[in-house]
Amino acid sequence: MSFQLRREEVFDGDALKSMLDESPARAAQAILMAARENLLDAQALLGQILLDGQGIAQDQPLAVRWFDIAARRGHLMARNMLGRCHEHGWGCEADAAVAAVHYRQAAEAGLDWAMYNYANLLATGRGVVEDQLQALNLYRRAAELGHAKSMNLLGRYLEEGQVCPADPAAARDWYRRSAEGGDFRGQFSFAAVLADEGNVDQALVWLRKALITGNLNFLRVASGALMSATDPRIQMLANDYRRRCTELASVL
Repeated sequence: MSFQLRREEVFDGDALKSMLDESPARAAQAILMAARENLLDAQALLGQILLDGQGIAQDQPLAVRWFDIAARRGHLMARNMLGRCHEHGWGCEADAAVAAVHYRQAAEAGLDWAMYNYANLLATGRGVVEDQLQALNLYRRAAELGHAKSMNLLGRYLEEGQVCPADPAAARDWYRRSAEGGDFRGQFSFAAVLADEGNVDQALVWLRKALITGNLNFLRVASGALMSATDPRIQMLANDYRRRCTELASVL
């Protein structure tokens, strides 16, 4: 497939994302050409590869500029990524209040990832006044759109009865859906429910899935939780979590 783009050609973002894994430099060149041709998806994708340094020299301030260009033209994920940059200080000064503005705009336009990110700020009071009820409502909206991470957090609110009536059965269902959707925290949450129900074999299946995809911070916390488990098979899995922590820490 040729990626030499002319103005009249359709930008195949999915194909180029796949190509980034196989030939990142070639894909990056095609994305850059398309962005300069004013193709909206290409501008947003250029911001992402500049942020990550994928196929192109990492340049986070330039990534912010391209996200801003795409966001001003209505690209919701670019708007969400502007929020991420301002929240974490990627290519700009960290400012949670500015991040909240971008997340809110994209969330109000219907983007599930922005709902999740804005809810995280509301739940913790970063850059905004803490508002657990609004956070819950945003997690629910995103979960109903299929956002796996939001499903897990919605389950937590329902399990704990925080700013809503406790509903263990609904919490279990959202944890299950989050786990099946691939969220490692959801997999851990669902495993905890299964273990409490006495279904340790299935709990171990989900704990091993979470081990494979979990990030370093999650694995550190999770390994401590596993050590306090009553079932010896779950306790033994804590060793695997600690070993995985060591592996991930060694490459940072």
